Amino acid sequence: MDIQIDTREKQRAIRKIIKTFDENGVKHFSSKLLVGDYMSLDNPRLIIDRKQNLQELCGNVCQQHERFKRELLKAIDAGIQLVILVEHGADIKSLEDVWFWKNPRKHEVRWRMVNGKREKYVVSAKAVDGNQLYKSLCTIRDRYNVRFEFCEKKDTGKEIMRILSGDGEIDQRRN
Repeated sequence: MDIQIDTREKQRAIRKIIKTFDENGVKHFSSKLLVGDYMSLDNPRLIIDRKQNLQELCGNVCQQHERFKRELLKAIDAGIQLVILVEHGADIKSLEDVWFWKNPRKHEVRWRMVNGKREKYVVSAKAVDGNQLYKSLCTIRDRYNVRFEFCEKKDTGKEIMRILSGDGEIDQRRN
């Protein structure tokens, strides 16, 4: 298998992924991709977009919605099945688990001084929570034919190889 890695992937962030590729005899090279971060030359219509955690995905879906939507539409126009691989951790294994995610921005409590007294405040009470993110991701899945996969950071390289080799369900329908 030969894997193309998007040049916008930060080398420091993907060191372990590349090490996994090397240990498994997977050839890889960097070159700009139309969308996403990883593609096998064996199947250029299947591309993985890696997210470092749900916080990053939440930012893409909420704060950077228009840019994110353009990328999803670009994938559809090119006939690409986009898989978003989220490196979150052991507690998030499926899309349904996102429902129970506690956004640290919504639940983080800090103290501040107001008129000489300590006062508790929530960092961002308006931040998106797991149930809201789950609903948005389901809409994205259905509207843009995107597949969501989840893994721990230590397994990302193996998951990329598994997905790109065709092991696992791939939804071939097009909107």
